[in-house]
Parts: sequence; structure tokens; C-alpha cells
Amino acid sequence: MHMAKEEAVNKKNDELKKLSNLSVRELMMEFRTSPDGLSSEDAEKRLDEFGENKVNVQKPKPWYRVLLESFMDPFIYVLAALLVVSALTKDFEAVLVMSTMILISAFIRFAQDFKAQQESLSLQNLVKHTSAVKRDGEIKERPMEDVVPGDIVYLSAGDMIPADGVLIWTKDLFVNQSSLTGESMPVEKFESDKVAVDVDKDTSAIDLSNLVFMGTDILSGQGEVIILRTGQETFFGDIAKSASTARALTSFDRDLNRISKLLLKMVTVLFPVVFLINGISKGDWTQAFFFAIAVAVGLTPEMLPMIVTSNLAKGSQTLAKKKVIVKELNAIQNLGSMTVLCTDKTGTITEDRVVLVEHVSPLGDSNQKVLDMAYLNSNYQTGWKNLMDHAIINYYETNPDKMITDKIEKIDEIPFDFSRRRLTVALKRAGHQLMITKGAVEEMAAICSYVEIDDDIVPLTDDLIKQMSDVNRRMNEQGMRVITVAYKRDVHDTPTYAVSDESDMILVGFVGFLDPAKQSAVTAISSLHQHGVDVKVLTGDNEIVSRKVCSDVGIEVNKSYIGTDIDAMSEDELKEAVKEVQLFAKLNPMQKARIINTLKEQGETVGFMGDGINDAPALRAADVGISVDTAADITKEASSIILLEKSLVVLEDGVLEGRKVFKNMMKYIMITISSNFGNVFSVLVASAFLPFLPMLSIQLLIQNLVYDISQLAMPWDNVDEEQIMRPVKFDIKNLLHFTLFIGPVSSIFDIITFAVMWFVIGANTVAQQSVFQSGWFLVGLFTQTLVVHVIRTEKIPFIQSIASPPMLIMSALAVGSGLFIILFEPLRQAFDFGELPSEYWIWLIIISFSYLILQQLIKKLYIKKYNEWV
Repeated sequence: MHMAKEEAVNKKNDELKKLSNLSVRELMMEFRTSPDGLSSEDAEKRLDEFGENKVNVQKPKPWYRVLLESFMDPFIYVLAALLVVSALTKDFEAVLVMSTMILISAFIRFAQDFKAQQESLSLQNLVKHTSAVKRDGEIKERPMEDVVPGDIVYLSAGDMIPADGVLIWTKDLFVNQSSLTGESMPVEKFESDKVAVDVDKDTSAIDLSNLVFMGTDILSGQGEVIILRTGQETFFGDIAKSASTARALTSFDRDLNRISKLLLKMVTVLFPVVFLINGISKGDWTQAFFFAIAVAVGLTPEMLPMIVTSNLAKGSQTLAKKKVIVKELNAIQNLGSMTVLCTDKTGTITEDRVVLVEHVSPLGDSNQKVLDMAYLNSNYQTGWKNLMDHAIINYYETNPDKMITDKIEKIDEIPFDFSRRRLTVALKRAGHQLMITKGAVEEMAAICSYVEIDDDIVPLTDDLIKQMSDVNRRMNEQGMRVITVAYKRDVHDTPTYAVSDESDMILVGFVGFLDPAKQSAVTAISSLHQHGVDVKVLTGDNEIVSRKVCSDVGIEVNKSYIGTDIDAMSEDELKEAVKEVQLFAKLNPMQKARIINTLKEQGETVGFMGDGINDAPALRAADVGISVDTAADITKEASSIILLEKSLVVLEDGVLEGRKVFKNMMKYIMITISSNFGNVFSVLVASAFLPFLPMLSIQLLIQNLVYDISQLAMPWDNVDEEQIMRPVKFDIKNLLHFTLFIGPVSSIFDIITFAVMWFVIGANTVAQQSVFQSGWFLVGLFTQTLVVHVIRTEKIPFIQSIASPPMLIMSALAVGSGLFIILFEPLRQAFDFGELPSEYWIWLIIISFSYLILQQLIKKLYIKKYNEWV
């Protein structure tokens, strides 16, 4: 099988290499396409033939597989074993009861898991990726799933490459292939006509410079590609099929694994102890064996996977109503435990509606030519247009009398990238080649040697540099983002321009934009601070502008650093800087990611919120990446949380909901483990001193089942406001403290119950064992079910804090089910329970009520000692 897969991959590799060596004309003939792309009719036929362009990295499980896996549970294994023994001993009533229990348990798990899967998929489908596909001679954004072999796709910065293809045109195209190769450095790609393709048998197709692949993305530049392979036939599809698709474990997953290992060790010790004690003292080794198994199963929170899944699914649905789409369910846990939110400035703490405010000469006088030049650059560039481009274009659309009416022909373009921080277009206008560049002030200053003042072109002097700096500072202090515009005429006769041509340019002036601070951000940031989340701004924008915006929204900035400061810092210096500083400006993408990684190394759970192409590395580095639905494809792909509204208010709702989900999961884990831990000691005591089993294995299992079903309402429980005021983190030490503090209390009352049943009720002989077992069954079920209401809150239960209606109903049903089993004779006999005398019921109430009172007192002592609760 492995050899067959390897041969298939090698064959595909060879096919791609051969195709990469064809000319553009030969490729179009091979794939029956043209420079105008496929026809719509042909594209539809190919979609039917090749299927949707999807790689099933996380293929949803069919219902029958989910149903089958629902039976794969330790609880069900024990019941099945008991069922077989009962069938062999011809105890058909027990067979019927256990069959019913197996079906109920499996069906509940199936219903929860399948519903969670369907809801997760429906949420993910709300996040769409598109590609610019040329069909019928028209370039149009189409769903990525609709791309077919033979399509011609236009690529620009921020795009995800939709499928495997060969480039037929490029312009300074740099691709991030780390998802396929693991190499973090971008790779420059060229069209086929510009490279000699190496078809050596040892060369991988991935290494060829004229091929691009699904799963990679465009960092900068532009290109056109003919699609060769789609969906599962791509290289990315091969990886998905051959490699494990399991996502990396979150810190919560790792902690749950640690609990499982701890419980496994306890089971390994307790199983033989319980088995030997009961086997030796009672003489019935078969009963002792199954009782020991039932005790082992009772020690584990067998409904934990279902409770976790239900919590996450319910949380994702609640967040969806609040305009927060959860792509990865586990991200909800990280959202709840987030201690630091790093955010971009634009649109998050500002209005995200850039307004054109000023267009001035180098000396600060209003100048229309500056805006005209900026418009020609923005209008004729074909890459990803930012908010400032849209603001410039919108100005001319709303002021048609200012529109440039000259005959203009585009010649070439040098796309934007994050190292140059500028963009150039070359146009033919009035018989001249006009090269116009706009970009960040500092980067533009490095390529300008002249300035234009009152239509005169003069050399750039130190005095002019000082005057221009004063103009920039004035605009920045008013909160404006400033870009520089420069030009050159008739650089050369050829229609091809390169980065080297961006030199000795003529600076024509500055354009200022205002992105006002959001009033809602002031409230949201204040609330995040109150809820224990530190907010830091990581921006590529100007430091002065960023300080002004931070001040406007209530982020106190005593000190700030810029990107060059970060590069100059050692790791230790950066650790100190990220602790004390709230603003980092003029950052490039890798500097943002470095700051986030440094915060994570210090034990912080870090969220990053951004929507720019340059935010993708930071989103990947963060514990929880947060973007918006309008972001670039690669940005959305790198995120685990997508906001349908770019707002910190929306995000704050997400954080609080994440904490509620986390708290409800922790309630089940801590309550169940501590309770079961206490029950184990009770079993050991009973096994050592009683002449019979304190409860039969089937009775112990039915008690567990009834209790666990009652806990299925936990995801819908209320959470006290005080419990979500701070970030929530899983701490295994806290779990151990809790278990050792709370667990033994149940053992004390179990022993009291044993004493009452033995000395008061008189169930102290083998003949009376079924009465004893009935008594302990009810006390155990009552106390375990009702104590949830004490432990779920720091307050006084039922008075200061009350559980949700679903929790109250399920608790009542659990208690009612226990009573029904004992009081309804056919069921009582089916489970070998005895009839309880009338004097037992007062003792049941006394023991249960006393247990709850003592647990409330112990809870207060625990909070006083450890200053924490579940």
C-alpha cells in the first residue's frame, strides 16, 4: 500500500515537471483553453468531471462512522462484558436492561457528536475564499471550490493559490511555500518563458520556479497561472491523504491528557486491590472481577469527551449569534484563557473608514497635483487596494469635476511589498512615460533626490528635509496617516520597469488621511482591562499617529518602540520590553510574530487581531488568531476566529463566552473526578469490612449512567459574573488540591451511610445485602447529583446563585430516576435491589442535607486557603 502511494506521488511529480516544460501555447492546447480563459459552459462541464476544488484535510465523518465510534467507550465495554456473562448465565432480564443502557448511552453520544460536527461545518462554510478567475475574457472573483483544470487565475499579494498550476506571467512574484516545504523564506517565481526548467529525475516539482501549488500564498507581486491539478489531485491533497491530519494539541488538550494518565495510574493500582480484596473476602472471583472493572470505570469521567464537545459546539453557536465565527472549536478555550490581546490599529481601535484630509506640497501648501499623482497610482495598480487607495479613488468618484480626463495607457507596475513599503505604476501620458510611486514616508525619502516646489524641480537639501519633517510631524500629531508621492518622467524607452528604477525620484508632496478612533473601542478596551486582558497595539503605522490613537481610546502609552528597536534588542531585552510597553509601531510582519512568540514564552496566552496580508505570520504565531470576514484570503486562513464585524466590542463578547464555555467544562471535570475519587475510598473501606459487595457492578454502572446523563445539561448552565472576570486557565495543581480537599468529604458520608445501613437499618447479613446496596445507591446518587449545585458556584447555592433551568430539570430527573428504580418493583428486581424500610427515608434526607451543608463549609475554607475555585 505504501509503495503504491509513493509510486503515485512520483508519477504526479513527473507529470507536473513535463507540463512545466511546455510553452504557453502548448499548455493552452493541452488543457483546451485560451488567453481569454475557459468558457462558462466548459468550466461547468469540468467541474462535474473533476469535482469541487477541495482537499478533505478534515473530512467530516459520515453518520454511520460517528454512530460506530459512539459505541467505543469504556463504559459500554464493561456493560457489554456484563451482558455476555448475564446471557451465559441465562439472566435475560439483566440482558434486556444492559442492552437498553448500552443503546441509550451510545445514542446520546452519537446525537451530541454528530450535531457538533454539523454545526462546526456550517459555521466554517460561512467563511469563503475566492480567486480571480478569467473566463469568457472577463476576470471575476469566484469561489475557490469552483476552480477547474484549464482555468486562468490572476494572482496578487494576499491571495491563496487555489490549485497546482504553471505560471504564464509574473511581476516580482514572491510565494510563501512553508506549508509544503517548511522553509520560512519566500521563494521568487517566474513565468515559464523566463526560466530553464530542470526536468532531472531527482528534482522535485515543488522546487521548480515556474510552478505554484495549492496551500501556498502570495506575499508580494503579481502573476497569472494556468491551473493543472485541483482538489485531491494536488500536492497538498497528497499530503492530506498521506500525513496525519490531527491538529496540534492545545494546552487544554495536553492538560486533559495529563489527567487521563493520572487516572490510568490510579486505575492500575486500584483495580487489582479492589479485585483481590473482594475476591479473597467474598470468595466469588467472577463478581469481584466485574465489580473491580465497574469501580475502574466509575473513577473515570467517561462522559468527558461528550461534555467537552457539547460545550464547544454550544459556545460556537452562541458566538455565531454575536457575529463571531469559530473556525476551530478548540480556539474557544484559548479565547477564554487569553491574557494579552495584541491588535493592529486600523479598523480595530479606529473607524476603519479612512478619510482623505490633506494633499500638500513638500512645504505644506495645498496642492492638487499631489492628489492627481496619487490617484493615477491607486487607480492603475492591480494589486490589493488598501483603505487609502479606496479613499483617493472615492474622492474623484464623488468629485467628477476633478477627474483626470487625459488619455492614459498603463505600461507596467512594481507591486507593493513589505520591505520596500511602496508601490509604483508606469503610465503613458501625453507622449511621455510617467513613473509614479507612493508609499511610507521614510522609505520614500530614501529614493528621492529632488522635490517639486511651485512647478520648479530643485535638489533635495538638508534645509528642505527639515521643513518636510516639520510638515509630516504636524500632520502626524493631528492623527493623520501620511504617504509620500513621487514621480519620474521618461526613465527609459522600454516598457519594463524594475525596483532599481525607484531612485533619484522627484518628491511632489504628501497625502494625509484620518482614521478616527472608535468611540466603542474606548468602552471595549476598558472592559477588557477590567476582565484581566492586557491590550497591546502592534502596528506598521507611524509611531506619532499610533500614540495619538492609543491616547484617544484609553490605552496609556508611556513608552513605545519601533521595528528597528526590536531588531536591535536581545531576547532578554525584548522580554522586558513586551512586559512594560503597550505600543509597538513601524513593525514588519516578522517583528509582530517575534513579539507574540516572546509573550507566549513568558506564559501568556496571546490573541492577535488583524486583517492585513502582513498580519498572517502574527496570526499563525498567536494562541488564537482573530481576523475579519473582509480580510485577505491568507489572513482568514491563518485565523481560528473570524469576526463578521471588525470591533473590539464583538471580540469582548467572544472572550466572555469563551470563559463561560471553559468554566462549564471545568465544572464537570473537577466535580466528577473529586466525587469519583472519594467513592473509590468508600469502596475500599466497604470491601475490606463488609461480607458482601457494597454494590453490584451493574448497580454501580447504572448509578454512573444516571449521574452522567444529568450532567449533559452542563454546557447550558449559568456562570457567575465573578467567575469570568479574569482569564481562565487550566491548572492541574488546582485540580489535585480540589480533589484531595473535596473528595474525602463524600467518603466520610459514605461511611456514615454504611454505619446507618448496618447498625440502624439492620442490613448486615448476606441475605440483606440487596437492601444495603439500595440504601447506598440512593445516597450516592442524591449526594453526587445535588453537590453539583454547591460546587458550581462560589456563592450560596439556590439562594445567591441558581443553576440554569436545564441543569435544575436534569438534576430533578436524575434524583427521580433513582427513586423510580428503587420504588418500581420490576426495575428494582431487575437490578437486584432490595426494598427499603420506611425509617431509611428520613436518614436519606438527613445524610444528603448534612453532606451539602458540610461541602458548603469546606468550599469556604478552600477559597480562603487557595483564593480560587472551579
